[in-house]
Amino acid sequence: MALPYAIPLDAGTLQRANARCLPRVDAAPCDATLARFAVESLIEEAQLTPKPALVDGRGSGAHRDLDLPLMLRSARSLEPSFAALARASRGRLPSATLRAELAQIGRAGELDMMRATNGSNAHRGAIWIVGLLVAGAAIADDDDDNTLRELLPYERTHSHAARVCELGAQIACFPDRFAAPADSHGERVRQRFNVGGARQEAQDGFPHVIGVGLPALRAARSTGIGENAARVDTLLAIMASLDDTCLLHRAGLAGLHAGQRGARAVLAAGGVTTAAGRAAFDTLETDLLSLNASPGGAADLLAATLFIDKLARHAPAGAEN
Repeated sequence: MALPYAIPLDAGTLQRANARCLPRVDAAPCDATLARFAVESLIEEAQLTPKPALVDGRGSGAHRDLDLPLMLRSARSLEPSFAALARASRGRLPSATLRAELAQIGRAGELDMMRATNGSNAHRGAIWIVGLLVAGAAIADDDDDNTLRELLPYERTHSHAARVCELGAQIACFPDRFAAPADSHGERVRQRFNVGGARQEAQDGFPHVIGVGLPALRAARSTGIGENAARVDTLLAIMASLDDTCLLHRAGLAGLHAGQRGARAVLAAGGVTTAAGRAAFDTLETDLLSLNASPGGAADLLAATLFIDKLARHAPAGAEN
């Protein structure tokens, strides 16, 4: 029996109503999904084993104040902040005003992280690197639909990834008007060794994500070596060319050169799945541990690479290569 207050609906109205109520399989990720992707990327990077002198499933590496459970708590504590970054960015363009708002959200997220970890700054660099990409992804969702539709599947995936990195870079190029004078380890290393650090990486468009990490990850997957090994080799590819301020902070140029040289040796030996590559990996780790050094900057960029990779996998059907 029809309800007395029912309103007759034509087929077109019903179709539009259903479209609003049913999730689109090719819909752009919402703010909560972007935040989940970001946290998953940090967790997957932390859990990846083995990593040279970094916290992983085997232990704390060169870190006396970090372990895997703490890294996981740190990552999970940042989910609300990543969602807030996406929400603040959606429907807007990069600007000084947006940069200032995102910086305030990031600083609040850092406080949440410190509370969750009893004072550890485990993911301070990742808040900057991955947070900018979350913001870029939220903005890109609004301007990609029409421009990407005409591209071939591989072109569409690559173009979206590049666009996210470009938007994150544009945000990073605006000054943080309310920031206190910089006195971080990274800033001191930047000035002492004249390297770009995380700030320059972002302002340059994340070259170690779009130009190193993603190509290395896809190339490794294409060989069939397995996802874990592919990600380890991707980390090594990033290490091989990155001026990692974490290595520089902990061990100076000796640490940086040991990390870069050792990573190249593993890759030249065929990667971590070969006997020669694993022997070279063990040598790399021994060298870094002897210097009390770990490639934390490369780890952050691996997490960023995994985040962009998740965006590609979430792309509309046929968009992923």
